[in-house]
Amino acid sequence: MSTTEKHISLPDGSIEKETTRINLGPTHPATHGVFQNILELDGETIISAEQTVGYIHRAFEKIAERRPLYQITPLTDRLNYCSAPINNMGWHMTCEKLLGVQTPKRVDYLRVIIMELARIADHLICNSVIGVDTGAFTGFLYVMQYRELIYEIWEEVCGSRLTTNIGRIGGFERDFNDIAFQKLEKFLKEYPEVLKEFENLFVRNRIFMERTIGTGPISAERALNYGFTGPNLRAAGVDYDVRVHTPYSSYQDFEFDIPTGSTGDTYDRFLVRNQEMWQSLRIIEQAYKKVQDMKGEEATVFHADVPEYYLPAKEDVYTKMEALIFHFKIIMGEVDIPPGEVYHSVEGGNGEVGYYLISDGGRTPYRLHFRRPCFIYYQAYEEMIKGGMLSDAIIVMSSLNLIAGEMDG
Repeated sequence: MSTTEKHISLPDGSIEKETTRINLGPTHPATHGVFQNILELDGETIISAEQTVGYIHRAFEKIAERRPLYQITPLTDRLNYCSAPINNMGWHMTCEKLLGVQTPKRVDYLRVIIMELARIADHLICNSVIGVDTGAFTGFLYVMQYRELIYEIWEEVCGSRLTTNIGRIGGFERDFNDIAFQKLEKFLKEYPEVLKEFENLFVRNRIFMERTIGTGPISAERALNYGFTGPNLRAAGVDYDVRVHTPYSSYQDFEFDIPTGSTGDTYDRFLVRNQEMWQSLRIIEQAYKKVQDMKGEEATVFHADVPEYYLPAKEDVYTKMEALIFHFKIIMGEVDIPPGEVYHSVEGGNGEVGYYLISDGGRTPYRLHFRRPCFIYYQAYEEMIKGGMLSDAIIVMSSLNLIAGEMDG
């Protein structure tokens, strides 16, 4: 046999392969939930990535077609559960827009306080986890104490901590008690010092800067083409904020700035979220002062006067026939919704959280669609990590704040 002849015919590439294929997920310490990335690596450099979602798809939009409005609120908790109250408030405002409910100013201001606390809780988690993924655990442990304090405030208001189901269509289920306000004052007094210390640990830290600057960048044009919103869009240099462009819940009454970046990389996303926490503190202080300045009957109101959609007080249910009727109709889902079509969006922790609601005049939505920002960001993930290192893919994922609950819906 000549030396040029092959003993066995093998297809090209069957023995030697220059690239490696690995799974990043579905379960991985860096993923907020269950979603998969199949990465093609040349050494440690990412050549391509293929994303898979749907591992925890719960068909929220379909479930909502068989539920009265107030029973849909717990579904919204389970989108971005790091800042659940914003989702709850957004849903209530969508219903109020369809039903023509006008909320009192005090309700608006109390909602603003709760939503901005939720934004701080969301950003606090995201930024401290970027620190953990770059090898700095201390900041995470330090700020986590104040997420606990935020949870305690929510607990005083609604009884829940993570999936809050906070508020009702028309306002809140109960007024804020003195303990809630005391804890809020404690938070406003102590957290600025902690946030300053957190920034000192990271912002000019040479190791952190080298790991994050230039990692996972996206241009303003590409971000807009994908449909980015929130901190991830603002980090690319576009100052779009729902609270300013289409104000809701009396946000027009407050003074605050919209922080923006320029490169859209991990470092800019980190800086934007840090600055947004400072702006949220400003807004909470203003809202709390406005609430404290209210006098008379205005200072005690915590819901709109809409007995058809707002549950009556329990003592009234036992003593008044009208209250018993309204209570029964609301709980049993026997309140007709006026026909119509509305879209309402709020500035969530991750971006524009929107609700597109169509009613045919029945007792449940005809159709409901959630605008979930994480679902949009994940489409850009491959483009942002391509050409980078495997370790960079982890911190890009953290800086986009991809939450599987919001992604799958």
